[in-house]
Amino acid sequence: MTANAARRSDAISIARVICILGVVYVHAWTGLNGHDLEVARGTPQENLRWLLMEIFGRSAVPLLGVISGWLVGGSSRTQNWFAHVLRKARTILLPMVLWNGLGILLVSGAAWLLGLSAPVPVSFDWLFQELFIVSRNPDINVQMPFLRDLFLCMCAAPLLVRSPAWLLVSVAGAAALAQLMGWGPPVLMRPAILFFFVIGMMARRIGLAERVAALGLPIAGLPFLLLMAVQLHFSLQATQGAAIEIGVLDLAVRVAAAACFWRLSWALAGSPVRGMLLRIEPFAFLLFCSHLILIWLGGPVLGALFGKLGSPLYPAYLLIQPLLVLVAVLLLGSMLSRAWPGMAKVLSGGRLQRT
Repeated sequence: MTANAARRSDAISIARVICILGVVYVHAWTGLNGHDLEVARGTPQENLRWLLMEIFGRSAVPLLGVISGWLVGGSSRTQNWFAHVLRKARTILLPMVLWNGLGILLVSGAAWLLGLSAPVPVSFDWLFQELFIVSRNPDINVQMPFLRDLFLCMCAAPLLVRSPAWLLVSVAGAAALAQLMGWGPPVLMRPAILFFFVIGMMARRIGLAERVAALGLPIAGLPFLLLMAVQLHFSLQATQGAAIEIGVLDLAVRVAAAACFWRLSWALAGSPVRGMLLRIEPFAFLLFCSHLILIWLGGPVLGALFGKLGSPLYPAYLLIQPLLVLVAVLLLGSMLSRAWPGMAKVLSGGRLQRT
């Protein structure tokens, strides 16, 4: 049991690394605006980008929510609601606001000073929304609604962990319905985050993590591959379907992906790459928070060398973007930890306090 617990802990850390690296593909630099991306739809390079986004990006994110729910479901710290929320405000909400502020300072500043094609403040309301994500998604750090909604889930966690199974099922069902119907904002920007958070709590109660880990890797991955093939058909062939049907398929893909990536993380926790991935893990939160700022600023620089989406060298650039961002974050985190350890601790949600 002790060995399994240690491997499970390693698998959780590794899952954070591979999932957050995958998120980079969702926001990878293309050099094209929204209209041009729509025109490029169906081209080989855009199809490759879609596959990377869906398989390694959006499909991996739900596991982060499941892990958060699984961990808090077994934590005794939720017994004191005020202390629990204060701790989560310090490790989730405060970094979110600070990184949003840095995004405005660096990205909008580069737009003003260097002519970077990027959002700039247009009003006090824009600044307020960009910093705190009150009722709309931000324009710069578009990944941050995950932290915003995760913090709200954490606020409700002390109540949820004491709830009977039927109530958790009801909450998960309501969150899934809200996701399908688009009812989340302004309470939850992405209700699916609450859905997977509660799924994580339920998974802990029934030992689902151990059951999935006991599956063969092909068996755990097969539902994800099959559902992804159906989703690929809808997306690349432009097959029309009812919005609710597409939403159900999307949610099913995410559930299957969470199981697949958990099983993969379990396998990696027993592989030779375990040590390398565990050394990266303290930087994973920093990677999540900073990667879009790095892409906004660094994407066009390297894009001048590789070219935009559609250029011959772009596929190589696209494939290595997560690794390029990771190297930048490792250097940034290491330097910040040495030069300003207190700020490194805050910006990394407490993860870099011992590096």
